[in-house]
Amino acid sequence: MKLLVSHPTLNANSKNLVTGLLKDNQLFKLFTSIAIFPGQLLFKLGSYPKLKDLKRRNLDKTWQPYTRSNSFFEFGRLLTSKFKLDFLITHEKGFFCIDKVYQKHDKWVADNLAQLKKEGLLGVYAYEDGALSTFKEAKKLGLYCIYDLPIGYWKTARLLMQKEFDYNPDWSETLIGFNDSFKKLNKKDEELALADVVFAASSFTKKTLENYRGNIPEIKVIPYGFPQVTRKKNYEPLIDRKLKVLFIGGLSQRKGISYLFEAVEEMQDKIELTIVGHKAVPNCKALNQALEKHKWIPSLSHNEVLDCMYEQDIFVFPSLFEGFGLVITEAMSQGIPVITTDRTAGPDLIENEKDGWIVPAGSSKAIKDIFIKIFEKPEILEQFGFAAQNKAQTRPWSVYGQEMSDALASLKL
Repeated sequence: MKLLVSHPTLNANSKNLVTGLLKDNQLFKLFTSIAIFPGQLLFKLGSYPKLKDLKRRNLDKTWQPYTRSNSFFEFGRLLTSKFKLDFLITHEKGFFCIDKVYQKHDKWVADNLAQLKKEGLLGVYAYEDGALSTFKEAKKLGLYCIYDLPIGYWKTARLLMQKEFDYNPDWSETLIGFNDSFKKLNKKDEELALADVVFAASSFTKKTLENYRGNIPEIKVIPYGFPQVTRKKNYEPLIDRKLKVLFIGGLSQRKGISYLFEAVEEMQDKIELTIVGHKAVPNCKALNQALEKHKWIPSLSHNEVLDCMYEQDIFVFPSLFEGFGLVITEAMSQGIPVITTDRTAGPDLIENEKDGWIVPAGSSKAIKDIFIKIFEKPEILEQFGFAAQNKAQTRPWSVYGQEMSDALASLKL
């Protein structure tokens, strides 16, 4: 199938999808916002420290014949963010907000479909919040509509997170994902209604769609890949030292962070907790008080994240609602076992009590019980970590790209 892939900002999963499609000669076009290729001025400018964000938009030279870009709104978003002109990126309303980037990109793709169909296009692959105009036009033209749901269905998120407002009111102000307008939420449902098939990266994401009231198309679950394993972990015996525990992610109750803090509260003489991530809101009293008790690092580069993981004993990701959780695969690639919940991709990646642990979401006791197991039998850190890194080696990103390409090739038009 000759496909157009539409993604405004290009993340790891969309890039590896494109790689898989290119390898199997299934890519028709890639439409994105900013595409930078070797030899171009922007490629050279990316070497300057103040413009290092441009490096993330560098693409392989072989992609250039397939790639189209329309960068005005995304460049505007990046620049206004850099100069802290927050009023221009206000959620849903700012002239250069991420919502506007997706809307403009979606409309641009839709406007090009008629001509591309004449050239041989058969289907479009688009992502949540950036697919409605594309799918509407695609349906008129008889093109196949493939939808990628990376986070999980919004209605399920609200049902699950509403409980946190009641159970943990002191943390509720960090739940900032409830400010989407009804117009935006309805657009998500319209996108789903137009899809011929839905791709999700975890079984949990698939399960969240049970609360969608429309007719659900076929849902295919293909987990993302692991980063390349470049070094073997050296395991330091847990003798006369604290257990080094790490969390990386947005500091929001959606990530279940209060339950991690509760789990270590009475074990601070045995546990050294490091928290890496930006605050969802600046002045949540409960969050600020918890951070004062532990080591907090607001931000790290991707390479620094991997280095930080490598130095730890165990990674805890207690998320209450997560479409996947790339930090899980990153930690496993560095040889540290992961404790995560049944509302992430953990159950698709981790064999419980073999190369990591799956705990019920919202249970500090379940996390604490695993810490106790580790203190009783510290050698399982090396045993589970070694198994986790071995699993990472069996599923690099190239496997995800190939599985996606194979699944798309098998679709019946």
